[in-house]
Order: sequence, then structure tokens, then C-alpha cells
Amino acid sequence: MAKILIIDDEASIRETLKEILVYEKYKVHEAQDGEEGLDMLQKEEYDVVLCDIKMPKVDGIEALDKAQEMTKMPQFIMISAHGTIETAVEATKKGAFDFIVKPPDLNRLLLSVRNALDKSNLVQETKVLKKKVSKKYEIVGASEAIHRVLEDIDKVAPTDARVLITGPNGAGKELVCRQIHAKSNRAKMPFVEVNCAAIPSELIESELFGHEKGAFTSAVKQRIGKFEQADGGTLFLDEIGDMSLSAQAKVLRALQEQKITRVGGDKDIKVNVRVVAATNKDLKKEIEEGNFREDLFHRLSVILIKVPSLDERKEDIPLLADRFLADIAKDYGAAKKKIDDKAIALLMERSWTGNIRELRNVVERLVILSKDTITAEDVKRYAIQ
Repeated sequence: MAKILIIDDEASIRETLKEILVYEKYKVHEAQDGEEGLDMLQKEEYDVVLCDIKMPKVDGIEALDKAQEMTKMPQFIMISAHGTIETAVEATKKGAFDFIVKPPDLNRLLLSVRNALDKSNLVQETKVLKKKVSKKYEIVGASEAIHRVLEDIDKVAPTDARVLITGPNGAGKELVCRQIHAKSNRAKMPFVEVNCAAIPSELIESELFGHEKGAFTSAVKQRIGKFEQADGGTLFLDEIGDMSLSAQAKVLRALQEQKITRVGGDKDIKVNVRVVAATNKDLKKEIEEGNFREDLFHRLSVILIKVPSLDERKEDIPLLADRFLADIAKDYGAAKKKIDDKAIALLMERSWTGNIRELRNVVERLVILSKDTITAEDVKRYAIQ
């Protein structure tokens, strides 16, 4: 049942609003002024607040201001008999969901409350979803090698510096990029990922920069490219070492001038994008062989972050295995399985050419094929091949 707080210094108004809302099956509390209302908001969580503006002690605008500092701020619907456009605009700028003039129209009030509750639920769902997403991309480990990576992320994330992430396949380069984005000033803006190795060379330019209708045979309509999609946010160019030289030239221009041109177009489009690139290749060797532009390498590698292989951080295997056991149990809707110390010791002795991705697959195999506790015998039978 949704909880609503009415803050108003007129008892008759509070009583009328309460009767209407209780009839609609809402749980309703009352406060006779802004000071009492703020005290109640500190003690309990409410979904919606109906707040008068003109009140003694603490007025409605001040109460709205102070409520912004709370961990979970409810949706505020401001109510006033002295409504003006200026007041309504001020309240909205300060975060009010709606502004209603006294005496309120019954249908208008109930519609506003329902809409405010919908927004409150949406905000809460978004927070839960963001928490799940951030948990999914969390970097797990306590080794010195991973600690250095986390330190680098914390230093570079608040800046707009371009970052080149290197490391073997499956080591977690994407996780590093996502952490950089999540801790940056661009966190609320788009995060767009492009796997340069998965896109044919003849299509990579269209994918990155978009194209105009009729630019080529199959271009039946205009397409917005990844640079435009990521405007204001972060563009992750994964496997940058596999990008064609012609596309590299256009990426270089985009980085230098902060503008792009769609394929088949002649109009410059300004973009504000932070580019983070990743590769498992030795780009200096690729430069020597003529496969990668040296000027682009220097543009991308303002900051270099090397992600260690799993073999370089084997002391993190117990933590990683425990995390995977929990994630897999949640995915399967089953109880989390245990793994004994001897089984962990065997996993730590093994060489992990596929890195974190391979470990995750092995743990899932063990979960499926083993009993409640994963033993050393299970590891020997199902994991060591």
C-alpha cells in the first residue's frame, strides 16, 4: 500500500485530502507544518508528499529543498492557494513532481498522485536495475595486480582522458571500461560498445559514423552511428587492433576535431564522446607491420591500463570462484553450492589460457555436474582436461 504524507497548516485541508486518499486505499499520515513534515520524513519512507507552500516555521519550498538531501526522496506535489506561474516554475526547478492550485480538483489531484506513484516506482526499479548492472560488471579480486588496475581506474575515471586497455582475451577489459564510465562524470549518459573484430571492414565505417539514405545499395534509410549514439557519454572500441586502416583514419579525425561525417554525407556533426579502446594485440608491433596507425595509437593511449591475465593473479581465484558460484545459483534459481579447499587448490594450480571467462565456464560446469559440495575429485574429473 502506497504511503502518502500531507503537510499543510490548515486542519480542514488535511482532513479533506486524507478522506479522499484513504477512500482510494492509500495509507495517509499528516503533518501540520514543514518542520513536523521533515521530521516525519526522517523517520519514515513515503512515496508521495502533498505539501502546502505557505506555512509557518518551514514553508513548502524550504521543505522541498531539505528533502532533496534525503537518501530516498519521495515525489512532492506542491499545493497552494496563492499559485502563480513563477511559484510553479520555482517548485518544479527544485524537484517538485507537480503543482496544484487550492482548492484542488478531485480528478486532477488523484491523477497527479497516481502519476507520481508511477514515477516513484520507476525510479526505484531503475535504482535496483542499476545496482544489478553494476554488480554484474564489478571487478572481483584482492591481488596486488588487480589493486593497481583499480587504483588506475579511480585516478582516470573523473577525467575525460582517453584510455587504452590492453590484456589477453577473457581477462576483463570490458569490465575496466565499464568501471571507468560508471565512476566518470558521464555515468548518466550513454555507454556504447563496438566490437571492431566482429564487424566486416566494409561495414565498420557505417557502424561507427552512420550513413545517409542512398549512400550505398542497402542504405534504404538514414542510420545513426555509434559516435552519435554515445554523444555525451563513453564509446568503447573493443578489439581496436582489428579495425581497418581507412576506419582508423576517420576515428583519428573524430578524436582530433570532435566531429564526424556520416557515410555518403557532407555535413560535419559535432560529437562529445569519451573514447576508451581495448585490444589483445601488441599495437606497437602492429604499427611496425603497417597494420595500425601510429598517430591513432598516440591519440588513444593518453592513459594505458594493462589488465593482468588470471595466471598473474591466481590468488584471486577463491574470490572469483565464490562469486561465480553465487551468480550461477541465482541464474539457475538454486541453492549456492560449496567448493572445498582442495578443489580450490587444484584450480589455482591450473594454467588459465582463457582467463576469467574460462574460469567462469569451468565453475558452471562443476556446478552442473557435481553434488552439493564441489570436491577435488570433481575438479580432476570435470575441470582438468
